[in-house]
Amino acid sequence: MSDALKHECGIAHIRLLKPLEYYKKKYGTAFYGINKMYLLMEKQHNRGQDGAGFASIKFDVDPGERYISRVRSIEQQPIQDVFSKINNRINEVLENNPALKDDVSLQKKHIPYIGEVMLGHVRYGTFGKNSVESVHPFLRQNNWKHRNLILAGNFNMTNVKDLFNNLVELGQHPKEYTDTITIMEKIGHFLDAQVRKIYKDLKKEGYTKSQCSPLITERIKVGKILKKSSKDWDGGYVIAGMIGHGDSFILRDPAGIRPAFYYKDEEVIVVASERPAIQTAFNLKLDDINEVPPGNALLINKKGELTIKEILKPTERKSCSFERIYFSRGSDADIYKERKELGKLIMPTILKELNYDINNSVFSYIPNTAETSFYGMVESVDNYLINKKTKEILNNKNISKEKIIEVLSERARIEKIAIKDVKLRTFITEDSSRDDLVEHVYDITYGVIKRTDTLVIIDDSIVRGTTLKKSILKMLDRLRPKKIIVVSSAPQIRYPDCYGIDMANLETLIAFKALLALLKDSNQYSVIDKTYKKCKDQESLSDAELINYVQEVYALFTADEISDKITTLLSTDVVNSDVKIIFQSIENLHKACPENLGDWYFTGNYPTNGGNRVVNNAFINFYEGNKKRAY
Repeated sequence: MSDALKHECGIAHIRLLKPLEYYKKKYGTAFYGINKMYLLMEKQHNRGQDGAGFASIKFDVDPGERYISRVRSIEQQPIQDVFSKINNRINEVLENNPALKDDVSLQKKHIPYIGEVMLGHVRYGTFGKNSVESVHPFLRQNNWKHRNLILAGNFNMTNVKDLFNNLVELGQHPKEYTDTITIMEKIGHFLDAQVRKIYKDLKKEGYTKSQCSPLITERIKVGKILKKSSKDWDGGYVIAGMIGHGDSFILRDPAGIRPAFYYKDEEVIVVASERPAIQTAFNLKLDDINEVPPGNALLINKKGELTIKEILKPTERKSCSFERIYFSRGSDADIYKERKELGKLIMPTILKELNYDINNSVFSYIPNTAETSFYGMVESVDNYLINKKTKEILNNKNISKEKIIEVLSERARIEKIAIKDVKLRTFITEDSSRDDLVEHVYDITYGVIKRTDTLVIIDDSIVRGTTLKKSILKMLDRLRPKKIIVVSSAPQIRYPDCYGIDMANLETLIAFKALLALLKDSNQYSVIDKTYKKCKDQESLSDAELINYVQEVYALFTADEISDKITTLLSTDVVNSDVKIIFQSIENLHKACPENLGDWYFTGNYPTNGGNRVVNNAFINFYEGNKKRAY
């Protein structure tokens, strides 16, 4: 994607199932878990640039000894900074205490961060400030082990206001108005309530106060806590937590909007947001790894027993397709296949636009995340040429050797046209100066495009179109092709996202800008006033009663009409070439990603009731000129 866009976070969780001495003997280090956590987090670096955090819990330490360790960072390379701090602390303790070097029990006693259960997080902030206090894991502290809660997640809730008010009604005074705090305090509230109840029951059974603590650990039912806590949640989420005594959990939303995968063997239980991260860190086959079922929680108790429990009734599966197109690591087997298929499926539309003139066409891609779709696109061109050549030869019985060679020599022209200059930073904020710098973020390859050529360049998606307009199209125009065709492997992004991707406003989306322009051109702009009134009239309704009225406005025009208007809006500075922008169809998107049908940013069909409130709020904000978030 050429537009800068923030998106979902990533989680990493490890539960060691053997004593630390086992890992020392087999792998040569008691820091096995820490090393694997570093790999899991670094392999999900694509999911977080704003911050990173790590927390661990030690089992069975004496009172007065620290058993929870946590470190967080918002440095430029936050994951490296986190593990650099961990490594420096470990080395410092070992240098000052040489006797610890080969004694794992002493290492566990004196070195922080070593533990049996660990939770890591990489953050892309879409809600709240980018300060270290906003970085997961969050910690809710208490002197009772089983009332300590450590929480991290990849989630956004659409109903933060309701959840916050619910905490206030319970008598709490939340320290921040964020979804993370409200979720943690809600879980913490029911954790506290269950601990108190178990304690009272134990006292009635005749146990002393000191005897109660380990027995509470055995009787806690984390699934019950999660069921009560999540009853009113509306959003996309994977929430991971650790309780001070050693239980841990991972809960996924009922529609499977946000991804989570896990692996278990005799030595370890591993959970991560991305399957390739687990495969790479533990050298596993694809089939070794399982998906956390939507609406279910992985529950891992102090004994290391793993159970999967339905917490919320699963709804229709709506896993995020936009994540597949762009955000997730392309090394995942299924995602790689899906991205190639997106390129293949849009090729017939491209060929039609080219009038099937392959000889005078050059195919390329920008940025690097579109490379896999580009391979699919080229594969489709090759298939077209094979069929064309076969027919031409078979249908000409008297074809000469020279003609056969000529026919067989026809192939797609593939070139590396654009290269991003990673050294260049647009450090000037004043608009005119910054625009000039933006135009030169990419270098281009000269000398391969002729004046008679059509340049076809595929992007994975077009959100705001800012970089396309201010940089890429102007840059490609300098090559002076006859025509530039920009292809989006994703459909038009028309609606805000409220489940993790940072698309909270309508007016920033180029598809919405095109819609407004078409309404003006056709003297239908009064529809905007009517839609605003409809949205305002719904403000007092419950989420379940809401209608997405913005869909009705888009329905006034065809997808091709909106694409043509997007082309007009983004190509105003192109002087040498004709321009055409082509978008993927919704039908082809679903063909390419048949198991991941979440498409609300393309269609407005939100998977939770809160989504319709978000899009209505976004429209009201646009109409009133309010720049605040829609959720």
